[in-house]
Amino acid sequence: MSSCPRASILARHAVTVRGQGPRTLVLAHGFGCDQSAWSRLIPHFEADWRVVSFDHIGAGDSDLLAYDPDRHGSLYGHAQDMLDIAQALALEGAVLVGHSASAMAGLLATLQAPGRFSHLAMIGPSPRYLNEPALDGRPAYVGGFERPDLDEMFDLMEINFEAFAQAMVPLALHQPQRPDLAQELGLSFGRMDPRIGRRWARAIFLSDHRDALPRVAVPTLVLQCRDDALAPQPVAEMMVARMPGSTLHMLPASGHFPHLSHADEVAAALRDWLSRQGC
Repeated sequence: MSSCPRASILARHAVTVRGQGPRTLVLAHGFGCDQSAWSRLIPHFEADWRVVSFDHIGAGDSDLLAYDPDRHGSLYGHAQDMLDIAQALALEGAVLVGHSASAMAGLLATLQAPGRFSHLAMIGPSPRYLNEPALDGRPAYVGGFERPDLDEMFDLMEINFEAFAQAMVPLALHQPQRPDLAQELGLSFGRMDPRIGRRWARAIFLSDHRDALPRVAVPTLVLQCRDDALAPQPVAEMMVARMPGSTLHMLPASGHFPHLSHADEVAAALRDWLSRQGC
């Protein structure tokens, strides 16, 4: 729990609150983005929900001086940031929507402080990015990356973060017919502090949170694209098989950023699930 004053917490994450609905939707962006990534989704909810968005430390308009290498060296630190924001806004029973790394950080947040978030929606999540071979009767695991691939990516980030972003954006977005989205996402990557971005990437891509999946105690929606280079479909299927009370929804979209490329479909799936949950 943070000892920072409410105003300081909200300022350091550039927290924005829209809408006046009786329930609160908290939107947590993934790596390489900032809260502007939700600009197409927010209009679908702000008429009847209170919508909260924010910037992780190192992204957007966040306070770079608030970065703590120890705290933010794992997803647990980012989970605590979400809980600090929830506490500052006096949230109880909010719905948390997390993209990519924030999906997993959101899962950890629900375990650390039950009650702050009553429901969790995960867009393109992965608890483990590294492939693992079958061993001692344990089946092989396909996370999507081999360690040499990740080391090459980390090396490029150290040498030239801009070049890394230019290579990552089209791969992750997977929308060659939408150069406008590639430009928008590229600008978002460009606003990230490279020093923090390099460390955050290691915290994400080298983590393994599969053991947390069976402990999820809130209704959970997994939104998955069919052609996601960063979080393959089998990962989503494995997660839903291990998480009690979870639902998998396959989106008619490709890429890792459907809330940018197919916001209408994401909003419709989220609203339908929330309705069935009685929200």
